Amino acid sequence: MMKFFDRIRPYASNRYNIWAFRVLVIIGLGWAYIWSLQGLKIDPKLIQTSLPYMTDFLLRLWPPDLSIVDVAIKALVETVQMSLWGTTIGAILSIPLALLSAQNLSPLWLRWLANLMQNTVRSVPSIILGLFFVAATGLGAPAGTLALGIYTIGYLAKFYQEAIESVDKRSLESLQVGRASWWQIAQYGIMPQVLPLCLGYTLYMFEYNIRAASVLGVVGAGGIGFELVSYIRGFEYNKAMTMMLVLLVVVTSIDAISSQLRNKFKSD
Repeated sequence: MMKFFDRIRPYASNRYNIWAFRVLVIIGLGWAYIWSLQGLKIDPKLIQTSLPYMTDFLLRLWPPDLSIVDVAIKALVETVQMSLWGTTIGAILSIPLALLSAQNLSPLWLRWLANLMQNTVRSVPSIILGLFFVAATGLGAPAGTLALGIYTIGYLAKFYQEAIESVDKRSLESLQVGRASWWQIAQYGIMPQVLPLCLGYTLYMFEYNIRAASVLGVVGAGGIGFELVSYIRGFEYNKAMTMMLVLLVVVTSIDAISSQLRNKFKSD
């Protein structure tokens, strides 16, 4: 928000007081939130009457059925494998797309096409990708892995693009003066600067994909999500609780490890 105000400051100061403009922005944001709340049509009475049903559902989840811990761990290992390969596939395919989308590397027409590809991928929900690949490869982990790979491209390509566009322009100008090719500029001027940041983004996406893989189980794309949905549909809530607890432990552990690695990359 402050960056936005800094950008419009030269224009606003020439026309009227910057503080008046800030007040107008705040009023506009307030109106947008009120308008959104009215569109949601939230009924407080309905929330009150639904509380007993939510409480009943939570009580059915407890205590967890620890007899299926081995099944949960096996399904979780498959989920991690799906996330690892899906993130890797998406990261590799995101690199050229990000380079083509970067404002400081590509011409306008090429940036427009590359950004259109990014937006197209991001506009497709992961569930739809899961259904598509389940139809193509059948039920199981291969469909989930491919869905995660394509889903990852939409976000990592954008993250990589933002990192590329934030590099020091002087290093690029020196390479251009030396008549370096487009690929040499990307290889020697861009990649060394953005590599630590991109590795951090990739780790974050790997962590996120573990949770996304559990959602893809709804459409039969393998992993712990498939087992979780099966238990819920069979009203075996205690077993579903065990699946969720195992997933919670692993996601929390991976989050802690990836956070430390991201901090290390930033410090380096």
